[in-house]
Amino acid sequence: MNNQISKKRIFNKIMNEYRSFAILAIILLFASIISRDFLSLTNIFNVIRQVSIISILACGMTFVILTGGIDLSVGSILGLSGALCAGTLSAVTSWSGSAFLGITAAILTALIVGTVCGFFNGLFITKGSLPPFIVTLATLTLLSGLLLVYTNGAPIRVTDASYMFIGKGFLFGIPFPIWLLVIVYALAFFILQYTTFGRRVYAIGGNKEASRLSGIDTKKIETYVYALNGFLAGLGGIILTARLGAAQPTAGSGFELDAIAAVILGGTSLSGGQGFVLPTVVGAVILGVLDNILVLMNVNPFVSDIVKGGVILVAVLIDRKFKNISSKIEG
Repeated sequence: MNNQISKKRIFNKIMNEYRSFAILAIILLFASIISRDFLSLTNIFNVIRQVSIISILACGMTFVILTGGIDLSVGSILGLSGALCAGTLSAVTSWSGSAFLGITAAILTALIVGTVCGFFNGLFITKGSLPPFIVTLATLTLLSGLLLVYTNGAPIRVTDASYMFIGKGFLFGIPFPIWLLVIVYALAFFILQYTTFGRRVYAIGGNKEASRLSGIDTKKIETYVYALNGFLAGLGGIILTARLGAAQPTAGSGFELDAIAAVILGGTSLSGGQGFVLPTVVGAVILGVLDNILVLMNVNPFVSDIVKGGVILVAVLIDRKFKNISSKIEG
């Protein structure tokens, strides 16, 4: 009897953490049937490069959701970080005459701005005892307004080829954003699986009060998680600005929903404490593949939002179903 329960738990764990791979395999099979060009290396690289920014945002969002939180402001953090990055690049390069100094200052500015925004989200949530949804909804609006004020509603152009390599370049035949994506997820995997910080992130999501009583500084861990999420949003702003060759006043709009959808599709529970970071990137790829399929089928691009909405609903239903199964098995 115990052996049977143990097998059920293992099966349930595998399905929770890796069901996104099965979903992706089915979608890839369907895509390869409707278009011969889909499985070409060029198209595969194009899809992954397109979803690299969402994947990086979703990585940070995974940490947040694992603690039982949510962050609706990552798109606005990305947009503001990218705009300040472009502005700093132009100003410092003109002032110093050094492209290297300008690029360095721009990158540091974006990462610092993103981290600070995330840190303040964490402070309001933990020290102010405010719901994450309310705090990040407020900062979404606030940062979007700051972005429009800073850009005056007009794009900030970027012309430095060295900087644009970050978003458009290739390294050993592979798009550079994909290299950044691999590095981010490798580090995230290591942090969550092999560090005390990662174990505490899971513990807080599983039972915050029990974690606090066991001696974990839950407020500090949560604040760090939101700061990390902001840092990765800043990195996303750098890549997006480099890829577009400009910082758009509407950059990042809607990205937070795609990031959350990717996390859910990756099998991370919205209630926190359960999930795995690597399937998150698979969830992002699923969204990218769906967009790509619709393009190959010449479907109206506005339909993609309908498809994403449906996918999110189905993913939440699946998440709830597996959570109920888990509860019965554990019980």
